[in-house]
Amino acid sequence: MTRATPPQWSFADLEFRAQNVTLDPLLQQISDFIDQHQTLVEHVRLDLQRGLKNSATGRNGLDAAQVLRSLALMRVKNWDYRELRERIADGYTLRQFTQFFSRPVPKHDAFHRAFAKLTPATLEGINQQVVLAAVALGLEDGKKLRTDTTVVETDVHHPTDSTLLWDTVRVISRLVGRLHKLLPRGVRGFTNHRRSARRRMQEIQRMTAQQRHNQMVPKYRQLIRVSRQVVANARRVLKQTQNARGKTALDDLTIQALRKEIERYCQLGDRVIDQARRRVLEGEQVPSDQKIYSIFETHTDLIKRGKTQKPIEFGHKVFLAESARGLITQYRVLEGNPADQHHVEPSLQRHQQTFGRAPELYGGDRGFYSPNNLTACQQAGVKLICIPQRGGKKTPEREALEKSPAFKKGQRFRAGIEGRISVLFRGRGMKRCLAEGRQRFELFVGAAVLANNLLRIAALLRAKRKPPRPAAA
Repeated sequence: MTRATPPQWSFADLEFRAQNVTLDPLLQQISDFIDQHQTLVEHVRLDLQRGLKNSATGRNGLDAAQVLRSLALMRVKNWDYRELRERIADGYTLRQFTQFFSRPVPKHDAFHRAFAKLTPATLEGINQQVVLAAVALGLEDGKKLRTDTTVVETDVHHPTDSTLLWDTVRVISRLVGRLHKLLPRGVRGFTNHRRSARRRMQEIQRMTAQQRHNQMVPKYRQLIRVSRQVVANARRVLKQTQNARGKTALDDLTIQALRKEIERYCQLGDRVIDQARRRVLEGEQVPSDQKIYSIFETHTDLIKRGKTQKPIEFGHKVFLAESARGLITQYRVLEGNPADQHHVEPSLQRHQQTFGRAPELYGGDRGFYSPNNLTACQQAGVKLICIPQRGGKKTPEREALEKSPAFKKGQRFRAGIEGRISVLFRGRGMKRCLAEGRQRFELFVGAAVLANNLLRIAALLRAKRKPPRPAAA
């Protein structure tokens, strides 16, 4: 449970603060920064107050400052919920950073529930406030901007028609089995076809190229028939249990929740069956926007970026814009697989809103090139547009520009965002999102960006306050 307002201090908390526990220098800078910008905590508090009748009462839980600090710490260290809870509970310094002090640290699922109450808009607003605070502190001037796109994967296995059909059969069968145990008289008319479906799926997966040519369509026809039968039987069970009741009120709630889940997976099963029938049996080329790549993460997109090592990725494309000081000033989780060239004008407008002017240098790779984008940058007042031409014959003027020292230096600056993406993937855990649902996916990306920006601001503040080195003799 969360609590919008912080609880009253105890004598043990005061004694804890008197111990003069020394934080890691970067964590100390982040802590001081959050203390000096309480509007960040206020964004979180507004989300935590949603649905509460009285935010000032109730049992002690996580307050807004603890939620924000714990979320930042989790992404800075790239921990999961269990490790986050254990580290905070075991460490004096982390207790001080997250402001638990001598109080009990709740279980890992309390952190999960608190973070889930945040919205993507809240994280985006917090990140915007962090960037504006960096500008006010003189840490960032917005003179340079570099952009790129990357793919953050969703937590799905590589989808094939056979594995998606098998997922449908096993999940529906498992849910109906749970419903059978809860009902006093059980369910009737549902046959367990998991073994048959699993064998058909494994036979398809293990086929050689020659076997696929001769046997794949008949095996798929059998697997589709089994899947269709399971979905139809599950719908008959739903009709039979329409007015069913359990032994207790809690059982009644669980039964209704299971029925909703079964209906949802039946609808997804219809889509998977139709997709497999059209692709395999009828040989139709199904458009990407009509396909489903996971019955668990239905929002997953198929992304093709022309990468040799990974030609196909499953997740969401993410646009990132970074300043010269390493702050991510813009990020967006995109729908589908839009071309990079569509992001130049919106990123310029957003930069002007944040800094009051266009950047002097705008860097991007070839995917961001288009004549319209060059015109938009020139009209906005960008002095040096470091976007190499893609395709076509270059004019002598264009050839001379791309060979100039200033353009080459700008391209070296642009390449730095590749390193930032690598840091987000390896250090902040942004390579693969284990959270469920589109909203929590966007929260995950926003939290990784927030952790990056807080660390960069902390490092810049430390460098700013460090005395200059004496000149060499």
